[in-house]
Amino acid sequence: MAVEVKPKETSEVETEQLATGCEAIAEAIRLADVDVMAAYPIRPYDGVMQAAAKLIANGKMDVEYIVADGEHSQFEIVKHACAVGARVFVGSSGVGWFYAFEAIAVTAGLRLPVVAICGNRALDDPGAFGTEHNDSLAVRDLGWLLPWAETAQEALDLALMAWRVAEDKRVSLPVAIGLDGAFLTHSQHIVKIPTQAAVDKFLPKFDLGDRLLHPDNPITIAPQVDQDWLMEIRRQNDAAMRSALGVIREAHADFKRIFGRGGDSPFLDEYMTDDAEVVVIGQGTLSLPMKVAIRRLRKEQGLRIGLVRLKWFRPFPTEEVVKSLRRFKAVGVIDRDYSFGSPYYGGVLYNEIRSALYSQAKRPVIVGFIAGLGGREIEQPMATEIFEKTMAAAKGDLAAGDTCHWIGVRE
Repeated sequence: MAVEVKPKETSEVETEQLATGCEAIAEAIRLADVDVMAAYPIRPYDGVMQAAAKLIANGKMDVEYIVADGEHSQFEIVKHACAVGARVFVGSSGVGWFYAFEAIAVTAGLRLPVVAICGNRALDDPGAFGTEHNDSLAVRDLGWLLPWAETAQEALDLALMAWRVAEDKRVSLPVAIGLDGAFLTHSQHIVKIPTQAAVDKFLPKFDLGDRLLHPDNPITIAPQVDQDWLMEIRRQNDAAMRSALGVIREAHADFKRIFGRGGDSPFLDEYMTDDAEVVVIGQGTLSLPMKVAIRRLRKEQGLRIGLVRLKWFRPFPTEEVVKSLRRFKAVGVIDRDYSFGSPYYGGVLYNEIRSALYSQAKRPVIVGFIAGLGGREIEQPMATEIFEKTMAAAKGDLAAGDTCHWIGVRE
């Protein structure tokens, strides 16, 4: 039986139900009153397709649901639908995400607020259906906003925030929500489903304004410009990404006021950091096994350790990251991705964190870890090893710090 819950600022009641991350996203599509969604099946994102189709079949959602002939086509469909004023949704995973790459790149360049999810999975070859973040991270330099969810509840909440932020005229950029394959896309959680009235209060109707493609508003979409104008357009996109930080803060504050969720910060989630000497930082569902390790190692060994989870990778919240991490002796950065040939042969997040802290007079030792690739579990012995190496770096072990370790790899 559903449990009734009252949101903070409304008299309506929300309900609780057991849902996967994909099912939670489908509920967000319904609540956001999406006009057009395009779909093409690839695991593990395809759970959203199935859940959305069920809502439509049961008469609970009215949306133009277009099954495309491939990943590229589905991203083209929502790109053009968005240009004529439709609120849209789309998604993919792994190599399917890459098949759509031309359309994905153009969507950001056109400043179209498409909302997508990427059900993170390993890229081929060799392929695996389990989690890696390289598919989402491949668009990090193109102008897409990139948040990562930890739970099905956060997946729903982030989706509602994604339309709010993306469609804000100060931003007007696409958002791709990262959902860890299997760990989140197909795992069930208790999810609070907001009321329609509360969502309508938070999420305004989509309005492209004078950028709407319409016969009565003759404008150019996807122009080819000469070399004298391209830099100005790129600079405008840069300004939009910078503006996104403030818009996310505003959206987070309103969301917390209306729904009572979201934590203290829109960008970071801290766990047992008040007295910590060292912390680890990462994205998505890897925080769950790390929290178990933190509680266990604090109890058994008295280690003063904690966790910082990054909620938004793009725009990168440099100010918040620096303020949080500079107070620790050492920081272990856990990447569920790889960046072959990068500085110190670390992952993507590792080098982003190092860059953010570089100019600080007082900064922690940064230790990199690549773990859980392809959906491999981060088991407790692995989590222990991560904290042991980070603690060693805090104590001055040069072999442990300023380098990157692959965790749980068979010899």
